Amino acid sequence: MFLRIDRLQTELPVPKAPDPNAAAALQELLGGKYGEMSTLGNYLFQSFNFRSKSKLKPFYSLVANITAEELGHVELVSTGVAMLNNGPGDPEDYDVSAAPFADMKDIRLAASFLSNGGGAMPMNSNGASWNMDFVTTTGNVIFDLLHNFHLECGARLHKLRVYETLTDPTGREVCGYLLVRGGVHAHAYALALKKLTGVEIEKMLPTPNIPTDQIPEAAKYLQEGSHRRLYRFSPDDYREMAGIWGGGEKALPDDPPGTLEVVDGPPEGGKIPELEGTPSAFAPDYAPEEMFEIATKLYKKSR
Repeated sequence: MFLRIDRLQTELPVPKAPDPNAAAALQELLGGKYGEMSTLGNYLFQSFNFRSKSKLKPFYSLVANITAEELGHVELVSTGVAMLNNGPGDPEDYDVSAAPFADMKDIRLAASFLSNGGGAMPMNSNGASWNMDFVTTTGNVIFDLLHNFHLECGARLHKLRVYETLTDPTGREVCGYLLVRGGVHAHAYALALKKLTGVEIEKMLPTPNIPTDQIPEAAKYLQEGSHRRLYRFSPDDYREMAGIWGGGEKALPDDPPGTLEVVDGPPEGGKIPELEGTPSAFAPDYAPEEMFEIATKLYKKSR
């Protein structure tokens, strides 16, 4: 089962203005071949299908725990997309006959407004749906871990390329955070393969060779030590992964120095931003003041 916490894994700055084309680019990190839907889907079904869980507990714990973090990554990217798509239309001055959606017909993902009200969906930057063909689960722990290492490296390259298309702080923050956390996951899978095979695959890292210390939105996470931490997303389980991510192992040579550690519990994270309803999305719908009044009464009754 899963425990859900009503916070993002990191704080996201508010966009300077709606930027639907930036949101479209960010969709690649959600529903692209190497997007968060793919990392989540791979690790989720690998953990479901894992053979000899009790005998290979450290490796099962690693995959199962990273699954939980990836679910939060899906949430983070989706929130960034929705923030960048927040609009158009001023709730105080709105005329449906004045074509308030006029600009939307020319954006890359018009369907994100016409069908989804500006919200994120499991699709890539061109609107192609994410699909299960992006999931690999073989029942062979070495093959799956090697695939996961490849997947994380591809995802980091994904994030760098999307970062290089963006100027808005919201999308850049999403990319910067995920570049560092993706590096952690790639390193973790490399260490797992090293334990199983003796091959020092971590010497290939960072792969691709991404200078995260030169990316301001990523460098701050390096300086605070996020590159050395695996968070344990469970009150009691998955402690066995410390046998892989720990035991005196050090950060990669190109990163700030320090010993790898498993942290009990999730990161502190940040508040999920509240997106106001807008007439362009018809949310809230009829008589919004009545809806808010009802919600307020229900909230007070629940306290």
